[in-house]
Amino acid sequence: MSTLFHKLMHGFSADLFDGFECVVGYGDAQGVGVSIQGVHKYFGDKHVLKGIDLEVQPGETFSIIGPSGTGKSVLLKHIVKLINPDQGQILIGGQDVYAPPNDEPTNYRYSMVFQTSALFNSLTVGENVGLWLRENRICKESRIKQIIAEKLRMVGLEGTESMMTYELSGGMKKRVAIARSLAMSPNLILYDEPTAELDPVTSDELARVIIDLRKSMNMTSIIVSHDLNFALYLSDRVAMIHNGEIVEVGTPAQIKASQNPLVRDFIYTTTKGIKGD
Repeated sequence: MSTLFHKLMHGFSADLFDGFECVVGYGDAQGVGVSIQGVHKYFGDKHVLKGIDLEVQPGETFSIIGPSGTGKSVLLKHIVKLINPDQGQILIGGQDVYAPPNDEPTNYRYSMVFQTSALFNSLTVGENVGLWLRENRICKESRIKQIIAEKLRMVGLEGTESMMTYELSGGMKKRVAIARSLAMSPNLILYDEPTAELDPVTSDELARVIIDLRKSMNMTSIIVSHDLNFALYLSDRVAMIHNGEIVEVGTPAQIKASQNPLVRDFIYTTTKGIKGD
């Protein structure tokens, strides 16, 4: 990411970029690798993450699955710096997420799609999607409106800019949240339980949206989900976490064929007794 972009993000006037539609560096996002190395986390006496090691490749769609309460969302919050590890490190694009701050700008942007969508009820759909762009003066207003329309079209919500969030279904809210994340032109996008509270048909629609985004945008995606079928359908690779430890990593086919009893039991209980091929 350019030094000028870094300065803008810390309060410098957008007048520095007169003559440009957007800040230098916006729109040039490429997927970044994520390296999680020996991460431990305690909450009191509870050892929640027990030496997590994972490597996510640039541009990969990577899912982390497992039963509720096994540390999936806690791990995701470590990646976005909402929680600090007690031990270990996380690298994004080769940069240590938890290194002491210095004057060197980060070389990536990330965004997160929250389980609850976390939309602002007082704003329209378009205002939600364009909020980051406007708050940080990333682009001129005419370009911001174009970006909002582009991102809503990409998630199948073309022409909904003026709608209010209370007019949206649960599935539509999730897609608006994705469009808002895409407006940041992220190198890395993270999804926390994207199918929570969605019916199977809506979950399938959401999966197709994410798959289409993978085809059209070169970004890295990390998905935390208890929904095995959803994860297997759209992921390049999948990791299963159990009791705070990674017990299996592989392609969807490798996960379905796994002989690990923990993986097989999870598949059995989440596919209504179908143990696999």
